[in-house]
Amino acid sequence: MSAYPFAAEFFSALAASGVRHVCISPGARSAPLAISASRDPGLDVSTHVDERSAAFFALGLSRATREPVVLVCTSGTAAANFLPAVVEAHHAHVPLIVLTADRPPELRDCGAGQTVDQTKLFGDAAHWFFEVDPNGCDERSLRIAAGLASRAVAESLGHARRGAGPVHLNWPLREPLEPRDPGDDAPALSIRGHVAVARPEAFPDEATVDSLAQLAARHEAGWIACGPADLTPREVDAVAALARATGWPIVADAASGLRSGPHVDSTPVVDAADVWLRDADLAADHGPDLVVRLGPTPVSKALRLQLEARPPAELVVVDPTGDWQDPSHLATRVVTADVAPLCERWTSAITEPRGTSGWTRRVLALDSRVREALEGALIADLGSLNEPAAVRALCASLPDDTILYVSNSMPIRHLEAFWPASSSRIRVLANRGANGIDGVTSSALGAAASGERVVLLTGDLAFLHDLGGLLAAIRHGLQATVVVLENNGGGIFSFLPVAAEPERSDFDQLFRVSHGLDLSHAADLFGARFERTRSSEVFRKALDSSLRAPGLSIIEVPIDRDASLAAFRSLMATGVREGGRA
Repeated sequence: MSAYPFAAEFFSALAASGVRHVCISPGARSAPLAISASRDPGLDVSTHVDERSAAFFALGLSRATREPVVLVCTSGTAAANFLPAVVEAHHAHVPLIVLTADRPPELRDCGAGQTVDQTKLFGDAAHWFFEVDPNGCDERSLRIAAGLASRAVAESLGHARRGAGPVHLNWPLREPLEPRDPGDDAPALSIRGHVAVARPEAFPDEATVDSLAQLAARHEAGWIACGPADLTPREVDAVAALARATGWPIVADAASGLRSGPHVDSTPVVDAADVWLRDADLAADHGPDLVVRLGPTPVSKALRLQLEARPPAELVVVDPTGDWQDPSHLATRVVTADVAPLCERWTSAITEPRGTSGWTRRVLALDSRVREALEGALIADLGSLNEPAAVRALCASLPDDTILYVSNSMPIRHLEAFWPASSSRIRVLANRGANGIDGVTSSALGAAASGERVVLLTGDLAFLHDLGGLLAAIRHGLQATVVVLENNGGGIFSFLPVAAEPERSDFDQLFRVSHGLDLSHAADLFGARFERTRSSEVFRKALDSSLRAPGLSIIEVPIDRDASLAAFRSLMATGVREGGRA
């Protein structure tokens, strides 16, 4: 019996439930899924040769649109290649709907080709698993198909005590796989209205809000520390309003959504804490009595270490997903609620807003001195374009309404230290669920598929790791800029103790992994523009040109690893020394 009527109704219901994008990797077993999706006028279908790249492309697209994205693949190891992105989506709460074609039960565990056990293939990383029976085209079967699609969307969006994430539907499909029957070519019957699916919102109870308002009254020396959460505009406004009412400064992660935007002009925002918290005396003199932690764990290791060294009297962790975001085990209270309604109700419950207190003004003054010292040192050294200077030049050059996608390893850490707060409308995205470097290029190109202007800041190893992901730019006519900090290997390992005695650990072979490749050849292969820049001025011109040009641009920034490491350490010392002078 043909699976086409069931699949057609399923995809029609997905579109009716708000899904817009389907990413398909080619395969024979998945033909009923691919053909049915492509026939639905409500869906935008993109095709991808490599399943791993496809999955990260879908993840980046879902991040940018904040909507569920569908993945389709054939059976066997094709499905297994989805795993890294599914793991990232699980930890980062990104809604993906993963559809894997499979052999029917009679072909499993009997030596049939391209057959692996796909039942719960992604384990606990999938928030929901369902084995589909796609046979049948009667009214009841089509109702099941429509309801299944709506539930898949709802499960991917999560609920009050479990955030969004990936769901996995496995489709055992029998031959013939091509459309044959006349009914296979007919559109979905749409036999009834589809189930309406709404994004859930977790609200705080009145007792929680009252107790938080009392905390605000008791503690003048407080911080609002926000991790890489990519807050929505409503959430940004709510957090900013809470900061103004309590008088507490926002210690804003570079990827939080709070370090850039119009609210910065009227809200106490701290952007250089990663620098001055490295100094024990400055940290002790400006440490808080209370910390409100919003969302994922912040990138800054200095922040974590100083809170562990001098635990605040109160540490409130707020996370709508129910995740236990407390790696330091310091939390005195965990609140499961969405950021916007919690902060809005908390602000309303504060009967006597404090405004900017003397303590907060002292913290802001320190932070401002440190930022000015960093800026002065970077401006004074306009010679070689090291990693901190490249990040500063990028900050100064990006136009409003740009998505900056940032790779893990050193790029996200340099951004944390050297990205100043401003009223510019720059949205920063990063794969901070599992913090891997895999798939970052595909993720950025997925974000570009949303229609937004995208710049990727990445390292050379991450770039090489996902080289095949560049194909998506050609296949789908995407406009994007890739900035590669090229230090011929893994620069982050030079910051670790193992680098102190490189001869004892075979450091270059085992950790640095120097590759010696000319990255311009990648641009030739994928039809991208390429420019190698060695000064801030040339880099800015290349970036400006790439943002106005169609298609894919790759800008390489050659980095002397040892010089860049020395520059980083010198800048940290300068920031602490100059900023610490009251």
